[in-house]
Amino acid sequence: MFKLPFARSKDALETEDFANGHSIVDLRNVNKSYKTAVGDYPALKNINLQINAGEFVSIIGKSGSGKSSLLNMITGIDHPTNGEVFVNGTAVHKMGEDKMARWRGNSLGIVFQFFQLLPVISVIENIMLPMDFCRTYPIGERRDRAMKLLELVELAEHAHKLPTALSGGQQQRVAIARALANDPPLIIADEPTGNLDSKTAQSIFALFNDLVAQGKTIIIVTHDSGLAKRTHRTALIADGEIVNEYVAKAMPTLSHDQLLLATRQAKIQRYEPGAMILNEGASGNLFYIVSKGSVEIFLERANAADVVAAQIGPGQYFGEMEFMHGRRRSASVRASERGSQIEVLTLSFDTLRDLLDKSEATRDEIQRIADERKKQNIELRGGVL
Repeated sequence: MFKLPFARSKDALETEDFANGHSIVDLRNVNKSYKTAVGDYPALKNINLQINAGEFVSIIGKSGSGKSSLLNMITGIDHPTNGEVFVNGTAVHKMGEDKMARWRGNSLGIVFQFFQLLPVISVIENIMLPMDFCRTYPIGERRDRAMKLLELVELAEHAHKLPTALSGGQQQRVAIARALANDPPLIIADEPTGNLDSKTAQSIFALFNDLVAQGKTIIIVTHDSGLAKRTHRTALIADGEIVNEYVAKAMPTLSHDQLLLATRQAKIQRYEPGAMILNEGASGNLFYIVSKGSVEIFLERANAADVVAAQIGPGQYFGEMEFMHGRRRSASVRASERGSQIEVLTLSFDTLRDLLDKSEATRDEIQRIADERKKQNIELRGGVL
């Protein structure tokens, strides 16, 4: 693994309050509409998105789903119609154009799909440009830092060539080196592997992983679902709305439209540690997805102590046995006693039925889980359910 050269201590101080799980990107109730000949077009609808320092997050969605508009909010290229955007503690939605360019140069590193290198100056001069603009390093150190960054991306021997003399993959590596020039805490990459062959794309992805390991926060927009699955988190956007990531994790075989419907219908319930969520024997009509913390599913046994059948966390679900087998609650569920407040999302059985009627693969998977848990419960109770 490489080590980033000449890291600026002031950046570490600026981001200190956002380390250890605090949001470096925080979008709150963001809406964006564009005026058209036929009226206002809502590109983003009530977006709430938090990304923590040190995370590697992918944003995926169909063409026209709102990915570019979302990136424009984070980078300050555009402003929300209403709502708030904070990046590294800065209220980007309040910032004027006179300060925006310098803030962006210091706080963000942006990697474009088509590289956006200046063709008439050398590779090393392209990397020095952000330092020259923001004056982040003494003049005498800038060329040395640029060369170190080229060594980082294994292109030092090409320092004095024009970008057009390099392959697409090499140009993208130069673009990443340029994005790192001012040592920003946040790197944003818009389809960074879209024009690269699969082998080169893998090497770029490995480079991003190394950057995250050294403390950078990276957001990528990608159409490659395989690459997206290898990031820490995936934010799916559909029709200008963010799909709940725990709904998507629980039922990954639903279509984007179905996931969006589930997100809209899901209700949030919160429980203190140790609180009962469900009681065995009660009738139920809700399907539960854990979104924060963990819960314990436990069984009561005659003449024996209760037994914990399972402990499940974010993206896992319960309540499927009642739905699939038409029974009263066959186990009790409580919020785990350790940790902070527990959060679950609930879907009515009517909503779940509508979703599964449209997705046989999802129905089959939930049926499989229900059958496995039923079998386990019978075994734990000594052959009686």
